[in-house]
This record gives sequence, structure tokens and C-alpha cells, in this order.
Amino acid sequence: MLSALQPPRTVTRAAERRRHHRMKVVLLGRYMLPNRMEYPCQSIDISPGGVHLAAPVKPAPGERIIVYLEHLGRIEGIAVRTTMEGFAMTITATSRKREKFTAQLTWLANREELGLPEDRRHERVVPRNPRSIITLDDGAQHVVRVIDISLSGAAFSCELDLPMNTPVRIGATLAKVVRRFDGGYAAEFRFPLSADLLDENLEL
Repeated sequence: MLSALQPPRTVTRAAERRRHHRMKVVLLGRYMLPNRMEYPCQSIDISPGGVHLAAPVKPAPGERIIVYLEHLGRIEGIAVRTTMEGFAMTITATSRKREKFTAQLTWLANREELGLPEDRRHERVVPRNPRSIITLDDGAQHVVRVIDISLSGAAFSCELDLPMNTPVRIGATLAKVVRRFDGGYAAEFRFPLSADLLDENLEL
């Protein structure tokens, strides 16, 4: 009789899965396993509480995973199950970061329907302290002025002659030059920044 009063486990699990609406958002990225090995990945669907990734190496359930996804930045969580394509993981985040993450995720999911231009995919902030130093592959360092920063990159002004795809380090952040404009360059970060870092106090 006692077992008849308990809700079926399948119903409980289904309810848990429905707590966060999963959105079909395909983003490229990389993930790191507890042994610190990194692999490429691609999101299949994402919710504020978890993400399903297509991945070549599958972690064991319960392992802690760090993922960097384009446009969303750093995501931490726990692997919960393996799938045919890769694995699913929970997302561990503060309430503030989860709010930003949810807003970004909703924007990405509706981007095509809204018809927003690609350049507006990320909020851009102007740093209070624009001074930074870029380091080139040969170790040479140059002072630059950071114009603005987004999760995926930064614009900076300088008088250097930098070819496209030149690898640089802006402060401590690895990036590459992707566009030139009058008086400066746009650089794309190797790994997107974490959403909770993006404000005017950020120093690269």
C-alpha cells in the first residue's frame, strides 16, 4: 500500500526535466574534463539549468566539467548522463549569473526570428580603465586603449600594423585580430568571457 502512495519515479524525473525549458541553440565551444584535457564540443540544446553537448570524449556521471561556449562564456557543472552524441550536464551558477545567462540564451534562441544583426549579439561595455597591454607572439608588448569589450572580444586602438588572425594577448586574455578599422582593431577572444565578469570595471 505504501508504494501505491509514492509518485512513480518516471513522473518525478519527467517533472524535473521540464522545470527548465530547453532551447535548441547550437554553439561551438570547448570543454575540460577533471584530468584537464580539453576537447571541442557543440551544444545541442540548452536550458538555464543544463546543457546537452555533442562531444568526442564522454565524462563519467558525477564528474565536474568546465565548458566554454561561444557567446555564453564559461559554464561549470556536473555531468549527469551520457548520450549517443555526447553528454548532458547541469549548470552551476549564482543567481545573478543565471539571470544574465537566461537572458543571453533567450536572445540567442530568438535571434533569427527577431532578425537582429550579428554584431548586436553581445552587449558591449566601455571599461572605466581603458589602458591595457597587448603581447605579441615574439613577446613584444605595446600599450593600447581598449574601446569596448563584449563576451566574445574587444576593440582597441593602436598604431601597430597587425595582419588579420594575428594572435595577441590583451592583458591576460588570449585573442586574435579579426577586423581592422580606422585607428584600431577588433579582436576575438580564444574563449568567451564569463557573463558575470562583463561590466565597466573589467580590466583585461
